[in-house]
Amino acid sequence: MITITNLTKTFKNFKAVNNLNMEINNGEILGLAGLNGAGKSTTIRATTGIIFPTSGKIMVDNYNIVTNKVEASKHIGWVPELPNFEPDSKPIPLLKYYAGLYGIKSKDVENEIVELMKRFDIYAYKNRKLRYYSQGMKKRFSLIASMMGNPDNFLFDETLNGLDPQGVKEVRDFIIDLKKQGKSILLSSHILSELQNVADRIAIMKDGAIIKTLTRDDLKNLGTTGIKIHVKNPDDKIDNLLSNFGETVSDGYYYIIKKTENADPSEVNDELVRANYKVDYISMENETLEDYFLNMVR
Repeated sequence: MITITNLTKTFKNFKAVNNLNMEINNGEILGLAGLNGAGKSTTIRATTGIIFPTSGKIMVDNYNIVTNKVEASKHIGWVPELPNFEPDSKPIPLLKYYAGLYGIKSKDVENEIVELMKRFDIYAYKNRKLRYYSQGMKKRFSLIASMMGNPDNFLFDETLNGLDPQGVKEVRDFIIDLKKQGKSILLSSHILSELQNVADRIAIMKDGAIIKTLTRDDLKNLGTTGIKIHVKNPDDKIDNLLSNFGETVSDGYYYIIKKTENADPSEVNDELVRANYKVDYISMENETLEDYFLNMVR
C-alpha cells in the first residue's frame, strides 16, 4: 500500500507537484491520467525515492521513502517511461545482480529469470548486450527487473509506450495478474482506453494536483449523456432547430445535443424529418473518458 500525503515538489521556481494526496490500496490498480507536464512522472519518481519531496510524506507499506529509503525501496517495483540500463551488460547477469540487492541467492533466482524472459519474449536475446535492445525490448526487460525481490507495490510510468499490440496485451495481462496477487499498482498512461480497461480508479492530474478521481461506477456513467446526429443535408438553420432540445455543438460532421434530460432521439428525429433533413445517424451516447478528460484538463 502506498500513501502520499500533501506531496509538493518544486524545481527552482516551478512547482511540479502541488499538495497532492493519493492512496493506492493493496489489490488495486490506480490509473493516473494527465497531459504532459501535469506532474505524473515527478510524482512517481518521488514515490520511488529517486527525488525527494520538497514537502509532504510518502509511505510505502508503512516505510517512509525519505527517512527509511532502503527498506521502503525494497517494497517497490518501478518501470520508468524510458528504461536506461548499463549498456554493456547482458540481461541474466544484470538481473542476478539486482536479485542480490534483495539478498536472493543467484542459484534460486536464475530459473525464475529464464521463465520471465520467456514470458516477455526476450529469452532469445539472452546473450545480447542491452545496448542492442530495442526500446520495446528494454521495456520488457525493465518489467522483469521490477519483479526482482517480489515487491508488493508497482509503479508503471507510461509503460505501454513503445510496445507493439502483442506487448501491450502481455503487459495488461501481467498487471491484472499482479492485482490478483494483492499488489498495489499505479499505472500512468496517456492511453486512456487502457486505463479504462484495467483501472479500479482513475485519478486525473492537472498542474501538479489531482482534480478528479473516477471509480468504475463513475466510468459507466461518465459525464453528460448526449444525442449524436448526422444529417446528409445540413444548412445554417439546423443549429436553431437542434438548440430547442438543448446545448448543441458540432465537430464538423456530427451534431451533439448535450444536457438532454428532457430530449428523446425519436422526437429529435421527427422534428428533423419534418424540416426535410435526411437523418442517417442518431443515437443517445455517453461521453467517452477521452472527452471527459479533455474537458477536465483544458
